Amino acid sequence: MAKKLRAGFVGCGGIATQKHMPSIATTDKVDMVAFCDIIEERAIKAAKDFGTPEAQTYTDYKKLLEDKTLDMVYVLTPNKSHSYITIEALESGKHVLCEKPMAKTSKEARAMVEAAKRTGKLLTIGYQSRYQPHSKYVKQAIERGDLGEIYFAKAHALRRRAVPTWGVFLNEEEQGGGPLIDIGTHALDLTLWFMNNYKVKSVMGNVYKKLNENGNCGNAFGPWNPEEFTVEDSAFGFITMEDGSTIILESSWALNLVEAYEAKATLCGTKAGVDMKDGVRINGDDIGRLYEKTPNLKAGSVAFYEGESDDPNVQEQLNFISAIEKGTPLTILPEQACVVTEVLEAIYESAKTGKLIEF
Repeated sequence: MAKKLRAGFVGCGGIATQKHMPSIATTDKVDMVAFCDIIEERAIKAAKDFGTPEAQTYTDYKKLLEDKTLDMVYVLTPNKSHSYITIEALESGKHVLCEKPMAKTSKEARAMVEAAKRTGKLLTIGYQSRYQPHSKYVKQAIERGDLGEIYFAKAHALRRRAVPTWGVFLNEEEQGGGPLIDIGTHALDLTLWFMNNYKVKSVMGNVYKKLNENGNCGNAFGPWNPEEFTVEDSAFGFITMEDGSTIILESSWALNLVEAYEAKATLCGTKAGVDMKDGVRINGDDIGRLYEKTPNLKAGSVAFYEGESDDPNVQEQLNFISAIEKGTPLTILPEQACVVTEVLEAIYESAKTGKLIEF
């Protein structure tokens, strides 16, 4: 049998134990041997549930990084610590998968990109929405030229009432923001990837704290404490690219609308348009008549890895593992994720100053 890769985890909270660790276990290609969390009990439980018999636990990530047998490290901490833990992990000789968003600030994100280049180690970011069947279909249609030149798009990250009330999601110091940096980041990453356009000219934005005070309003995750809700409940951005194309980014955890959907995009091109509100719907004109078509994505799709799971969380792991083992391309490049962080930061800055932020 081929020797398995050895993985360590910094952060053993929900995103680790509900997303990454179960998905890694499904691949049967990685031994999970090191677990770190500032709450020791979480590290111990994660090691018991997912680790090898000899798995080690830590409360100091620096101690974990001293393990020279580790091939890869997962940085699954609050946004505030993504940058420096990732950089130290890269410098210690490990490949890194860091959860989204890449960092709180563009300066931190750029430092992560530079660290990956300097060390020659792989760095990727947890934007698993790219692996969804509908996302892969849209990307393939665009690459085939079905939409023509895409000059207008909307990046959707809208929830009616789904404010995360656990962990540090409502803490601006730890996270850097609310729905914009939490779920808006997925929608923007997806849209830029679809368009294959990362050259931003300018950004304007607005953020709102309109529903924060009403903690008991039918939230999917239960009432929140208004005193702890220090981030925005909604944020919106207007992004102009160097080639003149336009992206509108809309994000909310709590907004008075019925049609709520996230990690989706609407794209308008010279040949056709596409939206992802209910699967995939393509529209255009043909022989003087307007048309709409909806492909059946439940009938099977072209997987990134033949014969493997089509679960996007598993696909994310397989891409990272294959890049390490075989040198195959990463789907999510750190340079792309850095642009996402730069735009999010610009929306916050524009909202704060009331000014257009030019790149």
